[in-house]
Amino acid sequence: MHARLDGWSSNGRPFALGLFSSVVCVVAVLRENLTQSFAGAVFGVSQSTVSRRWDLLRPLIEPVLAEFVPTPAEVAGQSSVLVDGTLIPTWDWKRGDDLYSTHHGDHGVNLQVAGTWSGHQLVAVGAPVPGARHDAHAWHASGMATLLAALDVVGDIGYLGLGPTTGTRKPPGAELSEDRAQTNQALSRYRARIEHIIAHVKNWKILSHRYRGPLDKLPEAIRAVVALHFFRYSF
Repeated sequence: MHARLDGWSSNGRPFALGLFSSVVCVVAVLRENLTQSFAGAVFGVSQSTVSRRWDLLRPLIEPVLAEFVPTPAEVAGQSSVLVDGTLIPTWDWKRGDDLYSTHHGDHGVNLQVAGTWSGHQLVAVGAPVPGARHDAHAWHASGMATLLAALDVVGDIGYLGLGPTTGTRKPPGAELSEDRAQTNQALSRYRARIEHIIAHVKNWKILSHRYRGPLDKLPEAIRAVVALHFFRYSF
């Protein structure tokens, strides 16, 4: 981190918050979704200091931890990959209707998450897409289709016809055959595993307890969370 900052010099005057404590502060904001004023009270500095550290260090977490982030193929190995979308709640920020998800009844962004069929391991997370867009759109718009192009992917009916293996949609006015209904049930049972993986990722409360910051900073925060997730389980 120090090398990425091209040195860490205060020109003789001590920093209100040193580099180590600054990194801890930024990670705490990510983990607990702290307001900057509350984080400042915890770390004994002003809100403006926390804001400056947040803007300085947030973009550096992903590149600093890049060596700990495996490729999707490295994580998946021979396993099939499960994919699903989840809503990261945000304020509406007067963005019109593109953040409002009718499915969830809330404002936010659609985050595509992939995990292994076995082992409950995170594989990859796509770029956030406005919450008004469904998984069928977000699959490509988030970059997830490209990230997982070489892997065997399983999704729900929302991904029908897009590449991932899915169940079968019931035809209008008719019932599914018994074998197709059983296949749907089996896929649903397995797909419950991706919900556990999503819940684990959203233990980082900035992704679950309503993100409050400017929306243009959210993608970096998500990438930082993913990098920290893999870093945590690399030892």
